[in-house]
Amino acid sequence: MSTGEHRIFAALYDRVLDPVERRVLGPRRAALVGDLTGRVLDVGAGTGANLPYYRAADEVIALEPDPAMRRRLDDRAAACAVPLTVSGAGADALPAADGSVDAVVFTLVLCTVPDPARALAEAHRVLRPGGRLVAIEHVVGHGRPATWRRRLAPLWERMAAGCRLDRDTEAAVTAAGFVSGTVERFPATPSWGPIGAMVQLTATRA
Repeated sequence: MSTGEHRIFAALYDRVLDPVERRVLGPRRAALVGDLTGRVLDVGAGTGANLPYYRAADEVIALEPDPAMRRRLDDRAAACAVPLTVSGAGADALPAADGSVDAVVFTLVLCTVPDPARALAEAHRVLRPGGRLVAIEHVVGHGRPATWRRRLAPLWERMAAGCRLDRDTEAAVTAAGFVSGTVERFPATPSWGPIGAMVQLTATRA
């Protein structure tokens, strides 16, 4: 969720991710957001890949500050079966009052926000006590692949609209004061690729 408009990145995004969406991410998105209830903030909603999987929410507010991505999100709005509002707000200033949200969703966005700690602090602020944070993110991982992801991170950031390869989302969520729930680490395809290490997690606002 870097600032500005990234037209080429937005135009290629769904096409490039289609194979991994069909084989890996789509079923995980369905499991992650399908049973969320109440008022849900989908932060950095991108082109709207989560929208077809919301089934139980009273309302979804999809936030996407990049105009090029948001145009594709708007085109996908009809795929959402629950009431949907699209907003251009970013992760560093969520458009919700303190304790007014039941769930916050991050999917492939904490890699791009300039300040993940601030984004997670905002999520903590807007969630009600007992509210849920859910996420699917690519992360730096461990061992030799983590070493070269850290080295590649500055170049990748310039190529991929601000995306960083060296984020440790699980640690960041804990540091933000959330109570950890489920955590599942899994490889993307291929597992040795730039975004090969991934994590799916849930956490709760105490």
